[in-house]
Amino acid sequence: MSGGIERIVMPKWGLAMQEGMLAAWSVKEGDTIAKGQEICDIETSKIANVFESPVSGKLRRLVTGEGETVPVGFLLAVVADDSVSDADINTYIDDFKANFVVEDAGDGGPATSIVETDAGRIRYLAAGDGDGTPLIFVHGFGGDYMNWMLIQSDLSDGRKSYAIDLPGHGGSTKDVGHGNIGSLTSAVFAFMQAMNIDKAHFVGHSLGGGVCLDMARNHPEKIESATLIAPAGLGPEINMDYIDGFIREKRSRKLRPYLEMLVNDPSLISGEMVEEVIRFKRLDGAEAALNTVAGACFQGGHQTLEMTERVQRMTPSLQVIWGRNDRILPVSHSEGLPDTIPVTRFDDTGHLPQMERAAEVIETIKSFIS
Repeated sequence: MSGGIERIVMPKWGLAMQEGMLAAWSVKEGDTIAKGQEICDIETSKIANVFESPVSGKLRRLVTGEGETVPVGFLLAVVADDSVSDADINTYIDDFKANFVVEDAGDGGPATSIVETDAGRIRYLAAGDGDGTPLIFVHGFGGDYMNWMLIQSDLSDGRKSYAIDLPGHGGSTKDVGHGNIGSLTSAVFAFMQAMNIDKAHFVGHSLGGGVCLDMARNHPEKIESATLIAPAGLGPEINMDYIDGFIREKRSRKLRPYLEMLVNDPSLISGEMVEEVIRFKRLDGAEAALNTVAGACFQGGHQTLEMTERVQRMTPSLQVIWGRNDRILPVSHSEGLPDTIPVTRFDDTGHLPQMERAAEVIETIKSFIS
């Protein structure tokens, strides 16, 4: 706060974000806004999302207009009570713009690394530092390390974190072996060995959640805790229209409807996100790998991994997060779990809570692993 003035600036959603486009305001000048209230929609090169106000008070000035693209940290709006004059607010805005320095984000964001393992080449993005137990992120079917771009940095305080590409995905080897959960679990285990990681917290999404469950069953000594976000393995149903369409469609216009199944609000899927998926599918071996994994993990249109009865005997600490409007894996799979497994369900949220409800997911995981 400066002289009774509080500022709202372009947030930094993830390590790679350098700028964002203010798509639309949902409040107007003169409104009284509350901390946590949704005030605007912001689009990045990866995803669109709503932005919640970090402060409470009277919204005196909208500085960035709809459709404008501004750097991370740039002034979006000013909050102040009526005791602050319009002249003082104008001076504050002019001074901010005159002294604003664009953050140096290098040549386009964080750099990934490659490690050779017994399961082949694994690409990963590392973040954070410290003595805390490391954290490993495991994405779902068709995803990659970027699935964690909104939460990895915030969960890396005091610890090293690693967002990996599973075999068959992103920049990792396209040799998936049998393509079943066991093969993917072996690859994660091999990654830990190659990186000299004795034990880790895990955060797994969808198919990656199933991998974490399989790790908890077969290698409990390697897991401090596991946060399972809409995980595979807790029920037989899966939306095969999505799986088949994701693999089959190679043009943006036809692929987009399937990606929109992932979220509660289809407008969250950006054009850049669609293009990134298409670029991945064009990589040598990518489509064959996806078909192998889908054939092994979703045989006959049902999940082949079934862990519902086994989770109550698992020793690592587990928690489950799910969106109530998930159209890929039904939220009903989170019902009937043992009382020892906390379950958090988000309203108006689809299959990607880590992107649709990033702030809440960060706090849920922080509380769990602390």
